[in-house]
Amino acid sequence: MSVVSVRTRTVRGIAAVVCTVALAAGVLTPAAGARESGGGDAIPRLTDDRGRVLTLRGWNVEDKTNRGDKALSAITERHFRDLNAHGFNFARLLVFWDDLEPRRGQYSAAYLRKIERILDWAEKYGIQVLIDAHQDVFGPAFGHRGIPEWATRTDGLPFTPNPDDWFSEYFQPAVQRAFTHLYEDPDLRRAQAAMWRVLADRFEDHPAVLGYDLINEPMGELREGEDLPTAARRIERDQITPMHNRLADAVRSVDRDNWVFVEPTPIVGEGVPTGLGKIKDPKVVYAPHFYNTAMEAGADYDPAARWIESYEAAVTAYPKRHRVPVVVGEWGPLNNSLPNMGRFYREALASMNRYSSGWAGYVWCYGGGYCAVDAAGTFRTNKEHTASPYAPAVAGRVRTESYDPTTRTYRLSYVASARGVTELSLPSRARDWRVRVTGAAWLLDGRVHARPGARVSVTVAPAAGAGTSMSTRVDGLRGVNVD
Repeated sequence: MSVVSVRTRTVRGIAAVVCTVALAAGVLTPAAGARESGGGDAIPRLTDDRGRVLTLRGWNVEDKTNRGDKALSAITERHFRDLNAHGFNFARLLVFWDDLEPRRGQYSAAYLRKIERILDWAEKYGIQVLIDAHQDVFGPAFGHRGIPEWATRTDGLPFTPNPDDWFSEYFQPAVQRAFTHLYEDPDLRRAQAAMWRVLADRFEDHPAVLGYDLINEPMGELREGEDLPTAARRIERDQITPMHNRLADAVRSVDRDNWVFVEPTPIVGEGVPTGLGKIKDPKVVYAPHFYNTAMEAGADYDPAARWIESYEAAVTAYPKRHRVPVVVGEWGPLNNSLPNMGRFYREALASMNRYSSGWAGYVWCYGGGYCAVDAAGTFRTNKEHTASPYAPAVAGRVRTESYDPTTRTYRLSYVASARGVTELSLPSRARDWRVRVTGAAWLLDGRVHARPGARVSVTVAPAAGAGTSMSTRVDGLRGVNVD
């Protein structure tokens, strides 16, 4: 059955209050897709427990419709089988506090089992999962999903639904006050932390779990006379930063190993640098979202507006200052078939590949709207750009890394370490690609084995013709056993 995923946020919600923000400062114009390691202000890369440099490429996986006994039923094994078949290795799984704890202090064992079943599918197909505590417009008290009704306090302030512009509902007085109580009321703070202890305690040892996204797109309450960028920075500094630290502490009380992902407000999408402070945890990932207000309203990409450059300049300031990796938790426009959308996908991917350790597109489902693929599992217009060769794990220090969408050629150079092997991911059949490895290294079953300390170069390009065997050429040592 065809499914339409709806996320539309129109211009009316925020554009009027952010259009006066100066976005030109610090605009970047680097070469497309190129990444070099080193440098005092370089953003760290995500790593695994062997120190290998990770790259995450994948999609959000969700079921916002079904609740209670049917919760998460729209997510099937097919999602993860198809993600793997297209070369993806990452899924951001949306879970909802209102399903986990429908009544205060009563956690749903059935819901936890459903999450575990999904994680088992992910493990089967080699997909790493970020568990995302998702909220939209706070939660079910306002007709959405997320924070339970029993944890929603509005002080009697008004709320008027606006289904044609759901994002504007964040600016309703009742919703804003609910966020203030969540951040400030001691009992709600304890309840939110307890919820995360339950999740982390249950799934800390599951091999598919990479980390925890503490809250999706947090917002807050504007003060009278305060513009939106100023309010966002204040809320991030004074309320969201302490919340992230509280929840990170809750996770660490039961899980010492998995990564903690923290988000700013979604206002960062307008090129507004975040006001988030330091999160006092050794394994933090900065996880902003990558949405443009005009495109969310259905407009075409406008390269002359330089939105991508402004976003990149703003979003890289925090991870450079605090020395944390970046993974973009959501991105992708609603209308992908407009004339400039092919260019948007190429430029957006090149931008994210410059500064992030990966991304999750919105959303892997089978139908229209934001869905990545149609009912038959075929990429919808321009979304095929998201599938390209890359290295999910590099055993060593990355020197340079790039992808040329014109020739579909991926290049990687690194200095090999003694810990593990480098893994390659191809977005279709192996025989459709030519892989060339140079240096004291060789290729075996999609993995590059190398002598520690060797300088290794890898090039992946389309094979000369479909249906031919994968051509591999290896220059350097052969037959050396390197683990």
